[in-house]
Amino acid sequence: MDMFSDTDDQVHHLKRQIEATESQLRNLKLQLQQAEQQAEAARHLSEAYQGGFPAEWMDETLVALQQDVTRDIAQKVRQEGGFEGAPSVQDAAQRRRWPLGNHEYKRYGRQLIMPEIGLHGQLRLKNARVLIVGVGGLGCPAAAYLASAGVGTLGLVDGDTVEESNLHRQVAHSTSRVGMNKTKSAVEYLRSLNPNVIYNRYEYHLSPQKAVQIFEQYDLVLDCTDHPTSRYLISDACVLTGKTLVSASALKTEGQLIVINNPSRPPGDALGGPCYRCVFPKPPPAESVLSCGEGGILGPVVGVMGVLQALEAIKVLTARAQRPANSGDWSTDGAASETAPKATLCMFSAYNNPQFRSVRLRSRRADCAACSAQATISRQSLTSGSLDYIAFCGAASPINLLPPASRVSASDFSRLPRDGSNVLIDVRDETQYAMCALRGSVNVPWTGSADTWLERAVATGLSFEEGRQHYVMCRFGNDSQLAAKAVLDRAHIPVSVKDIKGGFESWRKEVDPSWPDY
Repeated sequence: MDMFSDTDDQVHHLKRQIEATESQLRNLKLQLQQAEQQAEAARHLSEAYQGGFPAEWMDETLVALQQDVTRDIAQKVRQEGGFEGAPSVQDAAQRRRWPLGNHEYKRYGRQLIMPEIGLHGQLRLKNARVLIVGVGGLGCPAAAYLASAGVGTLGLVDGDTVEESNLHRQVAHSTSRVGMNKTKSAVEYLRSLNPNVIYNRYEYHLSPQKAVQIFEQYDLVLDCTDHPTSRYLISDACVLTGKTLVSASALKTEGQLIVINNPSRPPGDALGGPCYRCVFPKPPPAESVLSCGEGGILGPVVGVMGVLQALEAIKVLTARAQRPANSGDWSTDGAASETAPKATLCMFSAYNNPQFRSVRLRSRRADCAACSAQATISRQSLTSGSLDYIAFCGAASPINLLPPASRVSASDFSRLPRDGSNVLIDVRDETQYAMCALRGSVNVPWTGSADTWLERAVATGLSFEEGRQHYVMCRFGNDSQLAAKAVLDRAHIPVSVKDIKGGFESWRKEVDPSWPDY
């Protein structure tokens, strides 16, 4: 009986195998039939539109169809592995007929019906690859609007992590993601906004050695960083790789925006747009460069500039092909045509009227180190690391102007008697002094000029007479050194003026942990 039972089991097992094989064969035949139908639809679409539109439009349409076919095959592989459900018959049928999926017509319909975008522009967005360097106050809104518009691939470069102080302006991040790398945090947000976009993350700060290799993979670059060193690096890499650059900056209540290397032309080509070095041949003095942490930033201001970056990027990507004068040929690069708009510097000031101003910029500089015929910056100099952008822009390290005898630590100052023999001068501005101040301190904001500051100090009632100890304190310990040195250099009698090292940042760490960290 056992022998017959084993035979029956083998027969049933063979039958199941035959049924499974026949099912797989039916599926393969169906896939082949669908692929043939899609190819036939593409051929009919090409014949239908070829006479009415330029060839480059059809190229973009066929590319979109090919992407859909590839996506279908990948989806079938995933569903055979049990990872997701099969696409609906309705979706598969409409993809064989139209260059965009039904969900894409629905999602992007409000911009598709605009003549500035249309089907032509949406296909360009779908096929575009955009790189955003910096996922902070500028990069968050720029990435959000580009993803929402349907850009096919977004690359994000940033080595920083999310901090609580970022959240008032960097809208792609959240409280639950504090401590997470910014590119990872942003992609979580962007995927919930538009899962149809491909997101590439680069969890490090951009370096000269990696810039060219990364930029070559993209069509357009957005500079959303906050320091001159990165701005010059990004511009140089864009010139060397032939990419248009949308650059912006924001601080306090003001911002600037510029579209450069547009049209993108090789170095020495006078028809190319100016680069960042053409507009700013020399970087600002290192000591004049303020970060958002030092100078402050109003969230909507940096948001406005980031949104404008996304807008300019969409305009560049969706520019229609231009027909050159006296020519029957179509240019496939609308952004790079000779009719591209002249470069302008857009300046925004939240508390001015009007808030926006534009300044026309000159063309490429004949002596530019990056984009002129005499350019000295090359791929080799960039990738080898021989270009030192920090040295070029200057390193703003903490100043050390006073001898050790004229400096005191925050903890030592906290142990001094409070009998009126010591005078504390707080040189922060009035706004910060109003936020938090030590009892009995005198506020004389540092003005940047020693003589002007001393006049204000005297007007406040300070006399710097002999026999009293004067201590100067600021937020980080730089301005207080400048103020103390101004007194010591101009005093006609021996006076005791000392700087408190590290300012209120050290006070919070060494003396009072409850002191506001802003």
